Amino acid sequence: MQKRILIIDDEPAIREMVAFALRKGDFEPAHAGDALEAQSAIAERVPDLILLDWMLPGTSGLELARRWRREDPTREVPIIMLTARGEENDRVGGLEAGVDDYVVKPFSARELLARIRAVMRRTRGEDEDGNVSVGELRIDGAAHRVFARGEPLAIGPTEYRLLHFFMTHPERVYSRAQLLDHVWGGSVYVEERTVDVHIRRLRRTLEPSGLDGMVQTVRGAGYRFSAAA
Repeated sequence: MQKRILIIDDEPAIREMVAFALRKGDFEPAHAGDALEAQSAIAERVPDLILLDWMLPGTSGLELARRWRREDPTREVPIIMLTARGEENDRVGGLEAGVDDYVVKPFSARELLARIRAVMRRTRGEDEDGNVSVGELRIDGAAHRVFARGEPLAIGPTEYRLLHFFMTHPERVYSRAQLLDHVWGGSVYVEERTVDVHIRRLRRTLEPSGLDGMVQTVRGAGYRFSAAA
């Protein structure tokens, strides 16, 4: 599953240049020129990573980073700041606002892709090929396949996305609404109980391998994925 990266920059030429590099790197780019467009893009689908320009019209990138670190849908989304401001005080200010890394303009496509992959490995538990492992479960990102105790599983596309999200965010409780935002996208109208249906399907998929207990119900709160099944 291609990672979606939201590019937020008020210069169309820079957005296009970055989007071209992302597509070459097998990422799916999304665009925004200001804070309003960024919020609309996030509502449509929460990205896997945000590339955020420091200087934006109306609201600065720093203010957006602080806001998104307080909001549930974006709290754990990695943010890389794109900036011409490379001084230590600026970098420290950005890190304190919740930014995960900096790329100082001008930058090369090669450096940008390397920083993106490094941040994703740190924050999502993935290796360079997009593979994820938790206990006896493994996702082969390139092949879009799931293996349980070394055996391949037949899994539906929604269950795959749900499992991928769980495996890259283990040991944390997510409500149905949060799972809808992250897995289905905020602009898609889906009943919250739909989450329960896909959780049951995912458990049935994992049951023959004895790993269905990794998907745990937390009464009154939501669901958690844990290696300690």
